[in-house]
Amino acid sequence: MSAQAALLGPGHGDLNGAGTVGAFVAESDGRQVYCLDSGAPSPLNSPTSGPTTVTDITNHTGGQLSKTALAKLNYVLSRWGDSQDPNITAAVQLFVWDIGDPDTYHSHGMHGDAWFIRRVPTAYRDAVLANLGAMRAEAEANHAVDPTVSLSIAMQDQFNGSLTVALSTPALSGNVVLTDAVFLDGTSSRALGSGTYPIVGKPAVGAPQYQIEASASYSGAGLGARVNLYETPGAQRLLANGTPAAVTAAAQTPWIALDFQPVIGTTVAAKFVADGEPFVDLLTVSTVGTGAWINVDGHPVPLTAKGTLYGPFDEQPAQSEKVPDGAPVVGSETVLLDRGTGEYRSPGTLRAPGSGFYTWVWQIDKAAQGQNGKYIRASFIDHFGRVTETHVGPFQPEAVSKADARLAVPGDEVTDTITVSSTNGAWLKIAGVYIPVVLDGTAYQVAGSLPPIEQTGVPSDAKVLGRVQVTATGPGIYTSPPVLHPDAGFVTWVWEVKLSSQPAQYRDYIADNWADNFGIPVESTSVRWPGRVTSEVREYNVHPGGRAFDTITVSGFPDNHGDFTGDGYWGSDVDVITHTVYGPFESDTVLTDDIELEGAPVLMELSTPARNGTYKLGYTDSDEIRPTDPGYYVVVSDFVGDDRVQPYRSSPGDILERFYVPPPPPSPVSVVTQATPDALVGDPIRDHAIVTGTVPAGSTLVFRAYGPFPEQPAAADEPEPFYTSEPVPVNGPGTYDSGKTKVDKPGLVFWIETLYGPDGQVLAEGFFGAPGETTIISARPAEFTVSTGAVPEVTLGQPAHDVATVTGDVPKGAVLAFQAYRQTGKTPVCEAKNLAFDTHDTLTPVTGPGDYTSAETVFEQAGTYFWIETLYTADGTMLHRGTCGADNETTTVLDTPPPSPSEPLARTGAGREAWAAAGLALALIAAGGTALWARRAR
Repeated sequence: MSAQAALLGPGHGDLNGAGTVGAFVAESDGRQVYCLDSGAPSPLNSPTSGPTTVTDITNHTGGQLSKTALAKLNYVLSRWGDSQDPNITAAVQLFVWDIGDPDTYHSHGMHGDAWFIRRVPTAYRDAVLANLGAMRAEAEANHAVDPTVSLSIAMQDQFNGSLTVALSTPALSGNVVLTDAVFLDGTSSRALGSGTYPIVGKPAVGAPQYQIEASASYSGAGLGARVNLYETPGAQRLLANGTPAAVTAAAQTPWIALDFQPVIGTTVAAKFVADGEPFVDLLTVSTVGTGAWINVDGHPVPLTAKGTLYGPFDEQPAQSEKVPDGAPVVGSETVLLDRGTGEYRSPGTLRAPGSGFYTWVWQIDKAAQGQNGKYIRASFIDHFGRVTETHVGPFQPEAVSKADARLAVPGDEVTDTITVSSTNGAWLKIAGVYIPVVLDGTAYQVAGSLPPIEQTGVPSDAKVLGRVQVTATGPGIYTSPPVLHPDAGFVTWVWEVKLSSQPAQYRDYIADNWADNFGIPVESTSVRWPGRVTSEVREYNVHPGGRAFDTITVSGFPDNHGDFTGDGYWGSDVDVITHTVYGPFESDTVLTDDIELEGAPVLMELSTPARNGTYKLGYTDSDEIRPTDPGYYVVVSDFVGDDRVQPYRSSPGDILERFYVPPPPPSPVSVVTQATPDALVGDPIRDHAIVTGTVPAGSTLVFRAYGPFPEQPAAADEPEPFYTSEPVPVNGPGTYDSGKTKVDKPGLVFWIETLYGPDGQVLAEGFFGAPGETTIISARPAEFTVSTGAVPEVTLGQPAHDVATVTGDVPKGAVLAFQAYRQTGKTPVCEAKNLAFDTHDTLTPVTGPGDYTSAETVFEQAGTYFWIETLYTADGTMLHRGTCGADNETTTVLDTPPPSPSEPLARTGAGREAWAAAGLALALIAAGGTALWARRAR
């Protein structure tokens, strides 16, 4: 640029006086400039060159300006240098002299401010000084020697991060530009101050990795240790603020590996899938969150999805994030996702095994993808139980029925019980409630009289008796409405599930139509034919020993009855009618329609075929009806019934079936008696009477006993009986008892029985001394007593014994036995297990009253021993036995030092060789029984 003279700009003072203080105007570029060298000549009217941006200046006095001084000058010149206010431009000039040439500024014997302010009119001096003070303060605070900007990028994840901008001074301004990223407002370039700003990565679609870059370019007027210099040869140099320079910075992230999150949404190809048909699912594959499906070598990264089909369930399973524990599994399939996002179809290798709800759960397992697993963010697994991912296997309801009446009669109303279930799996539910199913039932009258033959389809000759419907609200047992069965024969049910009968909203859940067979035995009822038998005996009165005759008419049976032999369910025909002749009965008044014949007398039984026709009974030797006893008889015909014909019994009250046999003349009454032949005084005695002949109803027997007498009384004597029985009812021939009595002294007792008729007349009576009617009473033998006393105390090793004292009359041949029992407790025990001494192998004869001493014994152990004595007759009958622990029957054996081995203890008493009967007697005695010594000889 050519040099031009500088001009005087805004300021104070004058050229002719003390001088000016303020701005100059550089003619080269028109900017306001300020004098650097206060002691140099004025640049006015001299050519001035520039500007030149400089970062290094030496002042007029040879001083080198520091970087800080240059930065402060640049700041103030930029901030206020272009002002048109002379108070400001004057302050700027003072500031430039003070910083740029301080030695000259303060060389006038005072502070430079005081010296140079004199060039300002007094009225403006305070304003100028105030402005100077403000400039100094702001320059100190805001100057920038070397302004900088720095950038850093921090990523929280693959896409989200932050950019940090650091400006060394707020005066810098500029922009930051992002590459492969944007700010939150979607822009990639922003003017930013110091701070941290969120950014979002924007890699190229499908890129496997990317890098975010940031670049900054800032600048600012008055910043930096730089000024623009205008030079005037031989005169003052002039300054303006330096031309701003760009401050730049850059930052970038490392390469960021990218991934994406694949997800699968599915919809079943067919909601309802029949048994054996394939399950097919339609997959919609997409991505969620940040990141698109990554391409490698120009192709989408292939992934493998696995679908698991759970089921069957009886209703739509509840949706949940996790598969419930124990959920049944049909199987699994895989689909190769090699086209990235889009639609796929499962291969359909799984087929419906039966009814139920089946739900898919699809997953992409990151670990199962091999090298490609690094490209996906995380594994994906679908929710369990989504309705759109659920198939329904329709269920097949069927019924097994059983007629509620296997047998019926014409006019009955019969119901059918059906057990309804699903035959291909679970009975399905909706919202927890079983899907209702309507079943149609038809009752058919079977043609003919034989059971139906089971077959598919209904024969054309079957007649419809009634149609009913049952709504099954789940598996279970249901009873149909009744259907009238008007005629004899067979009726069978056929049940159906018709899709057309089902409510429209449930129809798709049912697999197909269904019907059971015609003629199933358990679904059939035999309406049994009402067979009848009528008869009439030829004569009403039949003499004793004579014959009766009957004519039987059978009707109401099917014409082929007797020919059907059964089919495994329906029994064969019963081809016999039994004709029973009941009697004799004493009166014909008991022969009523409702008489109970169980236990009634039976003369004989005859039979005829159970076929329609007329039959004669009693006309041949093989079926003759010959009553033997007098009374009334009746012929009752019985048909037990079978699966085709009802049971039948003719009425016992039918007078046409009755005949009468008069009784023979009555026989004489006889009474034979037998009294107790002998007894001891005080023993019970009695009499028995045997009655024969025809005894009138209401008769009684009275027994009388007389005595006791030393001899039979004379016939003229009339003693009084000491015993008279109560009247004993006599209901006909038989044996009758007098009841018991006894006497208190010996002698002869005579019995007399009297049989009285219903009106009190004597029909039969015994007499004194009649054979078998005398009881001989004998005196009882005299009594005896046995008392004992044992040795009370001995020392171990000393002998002991027992003494029995016998008084009174003792039977001849009586014997005594002595036993000792060692005691181990407080309760007396005398049993075989603690027997210590026994003389049953050496019995002591008892010849009469007196004292009898047992054999001596030496007990082997110290302790207490109880003695028991037993008295027997010669034949072994026990007459007396002492009591265990009785007074005076105890021996106490005191302890002593044991004897030396050379002196063995004596051993007495019963040996092991005692006869077996004694052992048996001991056991019986210990149990409180009686032993007969006569047994010892056996």
